[in-house]
Amino acid sequence: MTVDVLVRNNVKILGNGTQTIVFAHGFGCDQDMWRYIVPAFLEQYRIVLFDYVGSGESQINDYDALKYNKLSGYAQDVLEIMEALKLRDVIFVGHSVSSMIGMLASIQAPHYFKNIIMLGPSPRYINDLPHYYGGFERQDIDELLEMMQLNFIGWASYLAPIAMQNPERKDLTEELEKSFCSRDPHIARQFAEVTFLSDCRIELEQVSVPTLILQCSDDIVAPVEVGNYLHSHLKNSRLQQMDARGHYPHLSQPEETIQFIKDYLDSA
Repeated sequence: MTVDVLVRNNVKILGNGTQTIVFAHGFGCDQDMWRYIVPAFLEQYRIVLFDYVGSGESQINDYDALKYNKLSGYAQDVLEIMEALKLRDVIFVGHSVSSMIGMLASIQAPHYFKNIIMLGPSPRYINDLPHYYGGFERQDIDELLEMMQLNFIGWASYLAPIAMQNPERKDLTEELEKSFCSRDPHIARQFAEVTFLSDCRIELEQVSVPTLILQCSDDIVAPVEVGNYLHSHLKNSRLQQMDARGHYPHLSQPEETIQFIKDYLDSA
């Protein structure tokens, strides 16, 4: 059981501390996306990195289309990793959809979690006006999913620069596009559908774990209105506006990302 889970999700353990930080990557990415962040925490913390099934160097043979047809399937994997490593009171840092995956896991088993740090989170990507603005119309998402189906490479080259939002850093845009393209197209499309059609708003009131919301500026994936909504619906949450533009501040502005995480942990 233990070996299977750790191999399945390509789990890596680093660092020297007793307090554990779990870094969870977002859609279309893998654990390597944390490479600029992790070194800053190695001295004081034990670091756990992993890949969701279908991403990075995970065991793609373990992909179950039925299980991963909901975010709860990914949350189950997070809890299995924590149980396999006998973790408790973890600091969970989730990028994008991983914020909600970690949140769902914390509702199910709060004893595993000390804090949740959400980087560019969104509980719902599709607008539900007039009460909720998520940034996308349903038609936008449907067109995006159709583009993935018809022209996967074209979809990646279209989305990467918009999501990265750092035109002067072509290297980052190219890295993100390459990361998108390295996924199995069928698995990537299902993960995209599960992500962009998810609605975690009703679960927000069930969260008991203290949470930091890191809100990027000029983020098409998770606009400022979404961060404000999360902050107003998550008890014991703190909202921090970042200067970093786009949806990947851990790549484009790692220093700022590190500083805000450290400031929060120092005051928590």
